[in-house]
Amino acid sequence: MKAKYKRIVLKISGEALQGERSYGIDPDTLKDIAFEIKDLKALDVEVAIVIGGGNIFRGLKASVTQGMDRSTADYIGMLATVMNGLALQDALERIGVFTRVMTAIEMRELAEPYIRRRAIRHLEKNRVVIFVGGTGNPYFTTDTTAALRAKEIGAEIIFKATNVDGVYAKDPEKYKVKRVFKSLRYMDVLKKRLKIMDATAISLCMDNNLPILVFNINKKDNIKKAVLGKEIGTIVRG
Repeated sequence: MKAKYKRIVLKISGEALQGERSYGIDPDTLKDIAFEIKDLKALDVEVAIVIGGGNIFRGLKASVTQGMDRSTADYIGMLATVMNGLALQDALERIGVFTRVMTAIEMRELAEPYIRRRAIRHLEKNRVVIFVGGTGNPYFTTDTTAALRAKEIGAEIIFKATNVDGVYAKDPEKYKVKRVFKSLRYMDVLKKRLKIMDATAISLCMDNNLPILVFNINKKDNIKKAVLGKEIGTIVRG
């Protein structure tokens, strides 16, 4: 089997680490994701991961519901991504996958500071690079981080790993018919306000012609299928 892509950015939401839990990290789910990532290394794929923190703390929600200062709330959310990144690093290294955690917020005792050239060198040395701390700035989501890092390191595609099968034509919680789009254009996503990634991330991908594949991470081997170019989820492109 030959991979369709040489270098990818895998965007994993914090919620994807919850499993069936309502909060935090499910150890079995974390282990399953780690083994799926290990399978990619056997295909000689360079893997960078951007991880969210919504399973621990969501900055925007805290700002709206609790009245917390938005910048403060976002920084707390960034710290949540660091916790998730370290947990994923541990799960990967326990099964023999070499990793580096790189953070946009300096904390030398825990992770390397993000430096673009160093990140690329780690990938070239067959290490999985886990980006945490978002962009290091409030008001930006980890979706935007994924788009930004993907362009910086020269990734060919963003894999947006979610808890659903792709992008639905209608809200699956409101309608019984659950039709998933096979492909979409960037402008369709923006005009219809489809909740794939935030508008900043979509615009950045559109300006740089960077495709996004949205798929269900909970289905076994879906990450591997995506790398092999099999038809799953929804592809967003120009």
